[in-house]
Amino acid sequence: MSYFRASLITVSLILVLGFLSSCSNNQKVTSGLLAPKPENHQGGVIQVYAARTWGAKQAVAVHTWFSVKRSGDDHYTSYEIIGWRLRRSDTALVVRTNKPDRDWWGHQPELLLDYRAADADELIARIEHIVEQYRYKNEYQAYPGPNSNTFTASIGREVPELGLDLPSTAIGKDYKTFSEMFGRSSSGSGVQASFFGLLGLTLGVEEGIELNVLGLNFELDLFDLAIELPGVGRIGADVVTPEADMKQHLFTVEASKDNRKPVESDNDKRQGKVTAN
Repeated sequence: MSYFRASLITVSLILVLGFLSSCSNNQKVTSGLLAPKPENHQGGVIQVYAARTWGAKQAVAVHTWFSVKRSGDDHYTSYEIIGWRLRRSDTALVVRTNKPDRDWWGHQPELLLDYRAADADELIARIEHIVEQYRYKNEYQAYPGPNSNTFTASIGREVPELGLDLPSTAIGKDYKTFSEMFGRSSSGSGVQASFFGLLGLTLGVEEGIELNVLGLNFELDLFDLAIELPGVGRIGADVVTPEADMKQHLFTVEASKDNRKPVESDNDKRQGKVTAN
């Protein structure tokens, strides 16, 4: 009985903290402020976003997606898995040209990856091929997967140059069938043992040490001195989107409204993955 009570208290605490974290993250408006405007940045861009899901799931989980722009393009292309699309068509895979840093059911997006190195166009071509070959495009299961986070993780695993580190709230990122139980982590920088995303252990440069119990992830990031908890997400150093870059984005937007020459932000000048100072 004591074990049952302890488990019940732990789950309740995760749900409460996750819901509070979701509300806190949504107070800061980020939609439309995280992606460089195509007219201001001509180079290739690869970005990964996360936003809290809708309904009760928002207490513990996020939805993730890829957005890319080739050099010279005047638009972004987003790739994601949306489960309810299977009710209308034979695929859950959605490919569309839209605002990359949009909100998701009213929840503000968080930037997980911002890659702008010289080889971005080459990596985008690889991403497009992986999307075409994705094996679960006609399947969807919110828990434990395959879902939107399984899709995002599959790309990160095959393109390790990105160094994608999905948060602990990306439930489904560790989903693997029995035949895939042992393999690379979702960042491609480490190794992972996972039983259908319900029980597993990950060791990687990007992930650090990560334990998965019933789809809930506990992570210790030794290199960035941070921890990640179920429902709450990351506690410690941010990986992307420094506050100074956000302020520069805001200044650029205001300058454009005033018909002044847009100011190129430090983010636009930077090549490769953005990291906090």
